[in-house]
Amino acid sequence: MPRQPSQTNTQGSQARGQARNAPIDEPQPFWKGKALEAFTQPEWESLCDGCGRCCLVKLEDEDTGEIHFTDLGCKLLDGETCRCSDYRRRRQRVRDCLKLTPESVRSLPWLPPTCAYRVLAEGRNLAWWHPLVSGTPDSVHDAGISVRGRVAALETEVKLDDYPDYIVSWPKKVPKAAKVPPRKR
Repeated sequence: MPRQPSQTNTQGSQARGQARNAPIDEPQPFWKGKALEAFTQPEWESLCDGCGRCCLVKLEDEDTGEIHFTDLGCKLLDGETCRCSDYRRRRQRVRDCLKLTPESVRSLPWLPPTCAYRVLAEGRNLAWWHPLVSGTPDSVHDAGISVRGRVAALETEVKLDDYPDYIVSWPKKVPKAAKVPPRKR
């Protein structure tokens, strides 16, 4: 005669079955569902994807107020790593270097459309190539977002009168390669 399952075995089987079918509660990444003002300093700093676009020299048209990017790097920009060579002292060494804050990222018209600070301030999600999403700092370069290989010169290597000769449009655009994540192998 077959045995009747004990009450505990039946409950145990049901509980295991429910666990298999229930969604797993994974913690939400810190940048989702959180106001920019609530980020800790390390969280805020980690939002920088290391693209270097904000470290390109920008020119403002005196008549229209339009901002034009150049492919000239700030004197502290390392064109290979796309990082500041003296980040801690950058504001003492570069007179017009701005510290990004939640307030400023909402109002700076020249932040690139790919900038994580701008993206989150506008309520959008981080792209697949952002190092916080991809898990690797190389993805920003692989997607063509960074300035690697695109800095013509540093600002100190070019005469101020020649800056307009270096105006480019690509920093205001999202590269095609960045729009679609690569296929997984």
